[in-house]
Amino acid sequence: MSTQGYEDELRSEREYVAELYARLDAERARVKARHKAALLGTGGTALERDDEVRALGREAKRLAVADNGLCFGRLDTVRDERLYIGRIGLFDEEDDYKPVLLDWRAPASRPFYVATGANPEGMRRRRQFHTRGRVIVEYTDEDLGRPGDDAQGDAALLAAVNAPRGEGMRDIVATIQSEQDEIIRLDQPGVLVIEGGPGTGKTVVALHRVAYLLYTQRERMERHGVLVVGPNPAFLNHISRVLPSLGESDVVFMTPGDYVPGLHVTAEDTPEAARLKGSRTIVDVLKAAIADRQQLPDEPIPIELSGLTLRIDASVAEWAVEEARASDLPHNEARDVFTDIITYVLTERAIGRLTKGWLTRNDKEEWESQRAHLVKQLAENDRFTEAINELWPLLTPQTLLGPLLESKARLGRAGADPALYRARGDAWTVSDVPLLDELVDLLGRDKTADRLAAAAEARARREAAEYAEGVMGMLELDREEISEDFTLLAKDVVNAMSLAERQDEVDTRDLAERAAADRDWTYRHVVVDEAQELSEMDWRVLMRRCPNRSFTIVGDLAQRRSVYGARSWQEMLAPYAADRWIYRSLTVNYRTPAEIMAVAASVLAEFAPGTQPPDSVRASGVAPWSRKVTADELPDAIEEFVRAEAGREGTSVVIGPPGTPGTVPASETKGLEFDAVLVVDPDKILADGPRGAAELYVALTRATQRLGVLHQGPLPTALAGLTER
Repeated sequence: MSTQGYEDELRSEREYVAELYARLDAERARVKARHKAALLGTGGTALERDDEVRALGREAKRLAVADNGLCFGRLDTVRDERLYIGRIGLFDEEDDYKPVLLDWRAPASRPFYVATGANPEGMRRRRQFHTRGRVIVEYTDEDLGRPGDDAQGDAALLAAVNAPRGEGMRDIVATIQSEQDEIIRLDQPGVLVIEGGPGTGKTVVALHRVAYLLYTQRERMERHGVLVVGPNPAFLNHISRVLPSLGESDVVFMTPGDYVPGLHVTAEDTPEAARLKGSRTIVDVLKAAIADRQQLPDEPIPIELSGLTLRIDASVAEWAVEEARASDLPHNEARDVFTDIITYVLTERAIGRLTKGWLTRNDKEEWESQRAHLVKQLAENDRFTEAINELWPLLTPQTLLGPLLESKARLGRAGADPALYRARGDAWTVSDVPLLDELVDLLGRDKTADRLAAAAEARARREAAEYAEGVMGMLELDREEISEDFTLLAKDVVNAMSLAERQDEVDTRDLAERAAADRDWTYRHVVVDEAQELSEMDWRVLMRRCPNRSFTIVGDLAQRRSVYGARSWQEMLAPYAADRWIYRSLTVNYRTPAEIMAVAASVLAEFAPGTQPPDSVRASGVAPWSRKVTADELPDAIEEFVRAEAGREGTSVVIGPPGTPGTVPASETKGLEFDAVLVVDPDKILADGPRGAAELYVALTRATQRLGVLHQGPLPTALAGLTER
């Protein structure tokens, strides 16, 4: 195409995209107006109004994110049709809702990502736009249908992977590759495992898969939402913009330290304690610890009742314990059974002694009357309540686990390893959180608290109703006796109370807020990133959160650092989805230049021989380097790197052994990427525990452009390929 022809075509495309933005702005204004009207509306039930407001709110969010790269490409079919591809779908209402912009997730958009010269998918050209704001800067064309020409948007892809990194992960909606697209659109109702080495895009593929599922299964998924689990807060912050940028907001992000609402835990256990707590066998310890709190009295407990002294002795308590345990109810719910047995024995004995034998069970009505009277007295008897609390206490996960971990005696009685002991039991660690979640089910709810809360709510509603009736009664008085202002005020009071009641009935929080605050919430789909790090107990938590077993699991077994993590996907998933999971791998490294990957591959070969590193899609032309420094020179060398990178566009990080000043541990950079990385003391990283080699592998593969290494001791042999400075 001539220069003039290119400019004319570029002008035409700019005009088309400008029309798309005009449609987008008009649609935004329409939805905003409807949303405002819905907020002020009074028709229908409160639940119907709430649903409408939420639906319009979601639509407004979907339209709000489309400004950045609304339209990023075009397909020309062999029948000379033009299909424009973008972040969302737009339609011409005046032309029978003909699509003027196809959503990237629509089936008709798929050739944009998978068509090749050998398999053109009915297309003759793929055009990719490079935009700045709302304006197309340039475009590139790719002719299809010529065997042997299998380029798939290399120009756009290389521009994306070479671009400086910002503060968060970017979506890849404009540059999805064929290997990735196949996984994103995979029709798998159960568990999908995506494994890939560093830089293969497994995380961003999983997030785009969520966006695709929400698009294709909206009705099934939107009322329950999606849970995304990542290794640490920094990682979640890094990826948290991807789904909103694709128009999806019904997503909850959490780390394993956030499983229990109200807790946000980041502290780590010792490796041995973490290993013990991560094993499924810890459930037996928890059950034994609960049983240990179900006591028999050392001495009979006297209870004063109707002038009599009755006793709760060991034999009575033992019978009550046996019946309560036989009920198979959780501990707190079984307490009612325990209490009922104790109550039965004491009241039976009391009736016999009070009536001196003249009353028999044949006089059923009198017997039950006597019994009801005694039961009421026991319920109001403080010593009886104290006795029940001593023998079968109400427990929360925290009041069970904390005292257990800080008591060697309790740990011993529960059959636990002494390595679990710590001086302060409630100094929670990430490994404790799955145990606290498990205890929610083992302990059950405190029905006493539920009953008190229900009674308080009923009392408040009754008082509100009585007050409203009083106000309405006053309105029935002779109007001459009541001023007009007072009448209006009274009506406002009643209307306000009615509104408050509706708000009590309808939860106005958005889905993500409600789900995150509700431990019993179940999700339609769960994404687990860095899944190789999760323990058996972590998986028990997540399976409870998603009973239909719909998961996208992302990880790399070669990067596992935790002592309790997965050694094989089959081993970890067999108890939950033995025949409902499939495996897919990503083999192309889009992040790490070939020069850096060659160094990292040498480390991989030492600790995971036989594992194939991913193939880098590009070379940077910049050789990774190493430099030996003394302890005195190290701080200045780090500062020199920081100053040099501060003058460049992009991001950088200094990674070192835990506790090294001026550095962050490799574990805190998992899943992140930086333009430049400086690794400090790689020999000490290698020596830091059994998974030190995996930590070093992670550190080396965070860089997208430049890698340097500072070492005080001997350079590990695996890093011999570095250029010495």
